[in-house]
Amino acid sequence: MKHTQYTFLVILLSFVDHCRAQHSCAVESFAVKENFDLQRYLGKWYALAKKDPEGLFLQDNISAEYTIEEDGTMVASSKGRVKLFGFWVLCADMAAQYSVPDPKTPAKMFMTYQGLASYLSSGGDNYWVIDTDYDNYAITYACRTLKENGTCDDGYSIIFSRNPRGLPLAVQRIVRQKQEEICMSGQFQPVLQSGESKR
Repeated sequence: MKHTQYTFLVILLSFVDHCRAQHSCAVESFAVKENFDLQRYLGKWYALAKKDPEGLFLQDNISAEYTIEEDGTMVASSKGRVKLFGFWVLCADMAAQYSVPDPKTPAKMFMTYQGLASYLSSGGDNYWVIDTDYDNYAITYACRTLKENGTCDDGYSIIFSRNPRGLPLAVQRIVRQKQEEICMSGQFQPVLQSGESKR
């Protein structure tokens, strides 16, 4: 009898742990950086890993420089390389402007972007800063289309670093945790930083 009770208890505890480990993949449940400080976020960031959306996206040597215009709007100038027709690699520039729909959650921005060449797309996406320490790393997230259940159908995310050579080990652990929290664990591809997009 004691063995049966023990077995039942072990199964129950493992079930509770499993349930505790589960979290919602509904986009609206994703936490973003609390008390986001735009001024500290400004400056240059290098993409180290990315999960692409559907369609054409910058391939490698991706960097973004964030600045504030006179009217207080954050803007970004992004560079990277893009592959066309599966073989033709070109350096590309993109520009973006950011607005904050709800001042109570400044880490949830809306980004309007345009490619500075005819082959690059233009449009608008959410731009959420999931987490950052401002000095080492930042994780951004966007969902372009939602499924009926509130999970993302076409989303993307970028892991940025202030240093193009990588992130400290302790920071890598934080980043992996955040990837799980936005339900994108295992979906990221590394981004080459060889400096070839510099002109």
